[in-house]
Amino acid sequence: MCRDCGCEEASREHELWLKGRPLRPAHPENIPMLPRRILMERAVLAKNDQLAAENRRWFETNKMRVLNLISSPGSGKTLLLEKTVQQLAGKMKMAVLAGDQSQDYDAQRLKRAGAEVLQLNTGNSCHLDAGMIQKQLGSFVRPDLDLLVIENVGNLVCPAAFDLGESEKIALLSTTEGEDKPSKYPLLFHEASLIVLTKIDLIPHLDWSLELCEKHIRKVNVRAPILKLSARTGEGLGAWIDFLLTRQASARP
Repeated sequence: MCRDCGCEEASREHELWLKGRPLRPAHPENIPMLPRRILMERAVLAKNDQLAAENRRWFETNKMRVLNLISSPGSGKTLLLEKTVQQLAGKMKMAVLAGDQSQDYDAQRLKRAGAEVLQLNTGNSCHLDAGMIQKQLGSFVRPDLDLLVIENVGNLVCPAAFDLGESEKIALLSTTEGEDKPSKYPLLFHEASLIVLTKIDLIPHLDWSLELCEKHIRKVNVRAPILKLSARTGEGLGAWIDFLLTRQASARP
């Protein structure tokens, strides 16, 4: 988690809200230091939210659907996007912004799959922010695109706290992770409009319970559909493509 970027404060406040507790418990011994840090974090988040709102207006004006994919490292985001690009070829205009702290390995993979993709490296930051996205509007992110997919930096905490102006947050959770991740990292799974369980072909080989995982998801999000798929075998991939095409059909006249 970033020490000073603001996502720590946002995540803490949201978790307290989920538990029904006051957002700012009093800590008298910290009063000399706390106000300065809170003001800085709020200023960072406020600036990001302003830019995100501008991004969202730009996307809506151009009738562009924008998905912000968030998960732990290794959940299968890039493989799912490789298959998605291939499945949607000729059906819609799609581009990908691939976020990582360093290197462009994911972008190279997506280019080989036929994607129009741009790598965004964040350096020491553990998430993309709205300003990074805004710099690409009108250049790489062209107004005629139907779908923009943002593959955020692999992290369950910080990316969830920063609005990018996206239409929807999509949370991915692989079967190689613990079933209790949604309860342990509630902000992302609460905010997600779709939760994708990946690598389901591995379930027979793992000590992992789908039923238990779904219970943890429903503790923090009772409304989001849960989609189960394996990008490697193709199981459930059709439902993912239908999700993209069905929503997109209503986005443009």
